[in-house]
Amino acid sequence: MSPEFKLYLIKEFQRLKEEESNRHQLEWNVSRTLAKVNYRIHTDAIKEKLIPEKLPKDRIQLVYASEADLLNVALFGQTAKEWRDQNLDTNGNIRDHSTIEQLVVLANLESINAMLIQQGMSQPERLRQLNGLAIQQMKSLLQSPSTKNLLE
Repeated sequence: MSPEFKLYLIKEFQRLKEEESNRHQLEWNVSRTLAKVNYRIHTDAIKEKLIPEKLPKDRIQLVYASEADLLNVALFGQTAKEWRDQNLDTNGNIRDHSTIEQLVVLANLESINAMLIQQGMSQPERLRQLNGLAIQQMKSLLQSPSTKNLLE
């Protein structure tokens, strides 16, 4: 193989890998943005139904954190703090390191949890239902040929 051709082949391979990486990063960013948008729906339901008037600001933050961890436990099986403790040398949070499929399910769980909060369902019952839905949706997404084609 000529040195010129070998160099061309290496550069072309690098270009293709970079293009593939950029495409996956864009898909991940879209999914992460979707989860953030749905989080607004989620926090509005929390504000309306779970936070009593005259609650001190530090206590309000605990309510939001508790509900965020409800979603984390339902989907990832651990709280944000548990993930951070296991990933001390990793920047970002559990959601920053999620797969596209996990982010799609997270966005769904945020909407569903907002609806369950509006219905007055208790947190333990919401966790049970959300975990079951997370398992079902992840299986469906991971087994679906159309999802695999979309992500390739």
